[in-house]
Amino acid sequence: MNRYPWWKYAILLIALVVGALYTAPNFFGESPAVQVSSGKATVKVEAALVDRVKTALTAANLSADFVQLEGNSVRARFADTDTQIKAKDTIAKALNPDTADPSYIVALNLVSRSPQWMASVRALPMYLGLDLRGGVHFLMQVDMKAALTKRAEAYSGDARALLRDKGIRAAVTRDGNAVEVRVRDKAAADGARNHLTDNLPDLAWVEAAEGEGFKLTGSLKPEAARRVQDQAVKQNITTLHNRVNELGVAEPVIQQQGLDRVVVQLPGVQDTAKAKDIIGRTATLEMRMVDDSAEAAAAAVGSAPVPFGAERYVERGGAPLILKRQVVITGDSLTDAQPGFDSQSQEPKVDLTVDAKGARIMRDVSRENIGKRMAIVLFEKGKGEVITAPVIRGELGARFQISGRMSTQEASDTALLLRAGSLAAPMEIIEERTIGPSLGAENIAKGFDSVSYGFAAIALFMCLYYLLFGVFSTLALAFNLLLLVALLSMLQATLTLPGIAAIALTLGMAIDANVLINERVREELRSGVSAQMAIQTGYERAWGTILDSNITTLIAGLALFAFGSGPVKGFAVVHCLGILTSMFSAVVFSRGLVNLWYGRQKKLKSVSIGQVWKPAATPGTAVEAAAKPEEV
Repeated sequence: MNRYPWWKYAILLIALVVGALYTAPNFFGESPAVQVSSGKATVKVEAALVDRVKTALTAANLSADFVQLEGNSVRARFADTDTQIKAKDTIAKALNPDTADPSYIVALNLVSRSPQWMASVRALPMYLGLDLRGGVHFLMQVDMKAALTKRAEAYSGDARALLRDKGIRAAVTRDGNAVEVRVRDKAAADGARNHLTDNLPDLAWVEAAEGEGFKLTGSLKPEAARRVQDQAVKQNITTLHNRVNELGVAEPVIQQQGLDRVVVQLPGVQDTAKAKDIIGRTATLEMRMVDDSAEAAAAAVGSAPVPFGAERYVERGGAPLILKRQVVITGDSLTDAQPGFDSQSQEPKVDLTVDAKGARIMRDVSRENIGKRMAIVLFEKGKGEVITAPVIRGELGARFQISGRMSTQEASDTALLLRAGSLAAPMEIIEERTIGPSLGAENIAKGFDSVSYGFAAIALFMCLYYLLFGVFSTLALAFNLLLLVALLSMLQATLTLPGIAAIALTLGMAIDANVLINERVREELRSGVSAQMAIQTGYERAWGTILDSNITTLIAGLALFAFGSGPVKGFAVVHCLGILTSMFSAVVFSRGLVNLWYGRQKKLKSVSIGQVWKPAATPGTAVEAAAKPEEV
């Protein structure tokens, strides 16, 4: 009656082992480490960098626990902070001979102290939020006026190109965020207005007489202005994510706050100046023609000076390249860049899209330079590097592609560099805050104490009130906590103070299901049912109530997750996962323990579930009448 088949016990055993395996890394703590990441957009971190780091450490007689490639960075773990600091200086000297122009960012970091075999099965500790680990917090203001001005400048160029192609003579200027078009007569004004309205739907055009001519004023429609501002914030957030990755921050928080503000939280980072340097970096793109003259070829190999009107740059791989100073177009004209495959050769390619002004320039330049190379240069901190320098095969327009001798990964990387090289609008840090690691450690200790004391108080009450069934409930509660922490670790969730509060709340809610089960068993025993039947009926009848109460609570948690943000969303994630694990542990795991202890006893007369209070019989009831003959 109260026996589980072997496969159910096997499932519980597997859940217990997996839970213990993925919970364990959270108790090993962290060790000092050095992280090496790319310092330039054109420098890639590959497996060969691991050997270079190992060689540098060996030459300096420094021992590392391990050196391995993780994502887009190389990490080396050390036993103490003294070795960590020495290793940082050693690696920086080996990888960056020119300190004024570093190719790699060498930064101090912390990594888990758990064994390598755990990391190989992805048994990793939870990330800790800013309030638990310490770090830096920035509140940044996006300059929306600059974003609108930049878009208005682009529209003025588009309007100039559209009217020129239509054969309408007009003077196009920009006044603030408005585009002004001046023509000589009414017919030209009507033609220009119709053509611009059809091709620039985001602008609302107003016609007015001005002296002997007419003036058209195009202003951004309110919905278009909001769209421009939203796109500026989203592009800035994407660019910030790409830059913060260089710091090696685990689970950084970069999210929009209000209409024009962005919150940046970097847990584990204590160097505010370094963080400000990374997120405040400006990058621009330029397209220039390659100088293919004999003088340039001699200058590239170092046997002659660089020709007048040209500059020396470096391609990917370190090869020198001489480019003309004249800029064809800048990154402001580039509207999109996506990787793909050539329909004829099936080779990886990058599809580029430029605005009307850029398309007109590209047509003119490409027509005159077929067979020559055009370089795309990325400038960061005043230094430029050539991303790619393809050969012009034909006349180019608003859409063209880069292909040839390029892997799929290189195509994706190039497209990413072209898309997110610079911020869509300037940003200003209006608030910054640093939370020290000691305060974070204090918060962790307080949160751990709250969970521990809460668990101990619940366990004491259950064991005293329900005796052996209380012990089963306590073990189920511990199993629930184990599964919850394991799930959060497997999902690589970020634990914050609200998350710890959700764990403490989950403990109180989880024990409620066991209280319902125990009271149901007591009710069956009061009614005179046998012990084995009371256990089975108690669990079956309590399940419906447990399911209903947990579903309603889960709905509230999902609402918090859907409409909340930041700490509220973190609380909701732990809360919802805790509800799911509590239902499994309270019903399935505790039933397994009860079945294992009592299920094999065929003639079970009593169970250890505390005092079973039976109602006193009143005179004249059927109970008393039935009892009297037995007494005789």
